[in-house]
Amino acid sequence: MHAKPGKVVGIEIQSDQTLGKDGGFLSIRRVRLKNRRDDGSLSAEYLCDFVDRPRGLDAVVVVVYTRRNGRVEVLLRQGLRPSLILGRTPPLPSPFFTEVVAGILEVTDGDTAGAVANRAAAEVREEAGFIVPADRVRQLGATSVPAPGILPERLYLCAVEIADPGQQGLLEGDGSPMEEGARTWWMELSDAIAACVSGEIEDAKTELCLRRLRDELG
Repeated sequence: MHAKPGKVVGIEIQSDQTLGKDGGFLSIRRVRLKNRRDDGSLSAEYLCDFVDRPRGLDAVVVVVYTRRNGRVEVLLRQGLRPSLILGRTPPLPSPFFTEVVAGILEVTDGDTAGAVANRAAAEVREEAGFIVPADRVRQLGATSVPAPGILPERLYLCAVEIADPGQQGLLEGDGSPMEEGARTWWMELSDAIAACVSGEIEDAKTELCLRRLRDELG
């Protein structure tokens, strides 16, 4: 029987380098551009860098919710986000960050709608511990582009209702140490939106998803 791993209390840098297209999770695309004007002239040349993600460009964001005692409650998730410590000065006090369920969308057959629902259901199973059929996932309006200055990613905002919160299983994750120490909890929808406004929850995609769910439910 394997011993249960200890609680995650921090992160340690084992190496630090800038990566290109050599097997990393992300790569940087650097292009030099000129603007073409309607009079046929060109602007001065300028540099444009943006992030590429070979594994999948877009992502699904899923707010899991339930109705309990006449209230709508949403499932929030706290997971590791090392960039918030490594990339900021001063660093955030914890590598754990509060979000709703999300994951990379991999479209291989051209069926975007089907891929969104299937990926959303898979992420809900991995990150929230609930088994839901893909046909219960619905999109919350149009896609959103979160960081157009550096990333061409589109977010597909979705929601899925859970009838019985007691059916939650283990948070399996995707097998990566990045999923270690993740936890979930329920919060009333209005309180979660208020937490976004106050800064207790800082994730923009989470706030947008929560507000769209509130608008849909009226």
